[in-house]
Amino acid sequence: MELKKIKALWGMEGTIQDQFARAAAAGYDGIEGPMPSQSDESSFREALKRHKLDYIIQVYTHDDHLASFKSQVERAASFEPLLIVAHSAKDSMPETEQDRFFEGALATQHKSGIRIAHETHRGRAMFTPWTTARLLRKYPDLRITADFSHWVNVCESHLENHSEEITLAVDRTIHVHGRVGFPNGPQVPHPAAPEYKCELELFTDWWYRIFAKQAENGNTSATFTAEFGPPGYLPTLPFTNKPVADLWEVNQWMTDYMADRFKSWFNA
Repeated sequence: MELKKIKALWGMEGTIQDQFARAAAAGYDGIEGPMPSQSDESSFREALKRHKLDYIIQVYTHDDHLASFKSQVERAASFEPLLIVAHSAKDSMPETEQDRFFEGALATQHKSGIRIAHETHRGRAMFTPWTTARLLRKYPDLRITADFSHWVNVCESHLENHSEEITLAVDRTIHVHGRVGFPNGPQVPHPAAPEYKCELELFTDWWYRIFAKQAENGNTSATFTAEFGPPGYLPTLPFTNKPVADLWEVNQWMTDYMADRFKSWFNA
């Protein structure tokens, strides 16, 4: 099984051409981000083709959540994405409304023929291990993007009491967002820092279990996006707002770390 390394556009600077060229030069297999504006779409498509990059599309539901999901998936289909990562529904929705959304989302997915992975994200329906587990048990065809940094933060723990929910999530994951969180935040300042060794090892074990399950299922490739974010997520120094680390270097370290581990796990 091979690892497809995906570069998150979140926090990158420069033109579309600059961003894609830098990602390709660094050896990434694809990029991940929201769809471009209509005015940027032509140059975006040209850059994808020129640099031979796969595209993972992010969609964000809002207002009439199901209607916005359907319209975004319809547009996304024209890009022929590797998959779609969806920020789906809201944490405040009653379960009956969430159920109507995901029933409609599954119908939309089946019609589109595109793999869709609903992200485990704060503020969304899958913001905790138990809300996600309820949905996964009710809808066996649902698949997720595992970003457990949100769960660690929301639960203010290392999820020691949620082993059953973690196992279910591992089994249903088709894409990984590689960001290490800690009980008091969704993003450690730098995953290589020794003071966060415990969290790095914890997340590495979860990611291994996900990829091992995919290998067991006969997958020939897996996808991983290092998704540490810019200030707002990335801590800054007081009064200066200066980031405590370089965002590109942090994500590159995370990508290289996972590529090395993946090779030792599956390609030895």
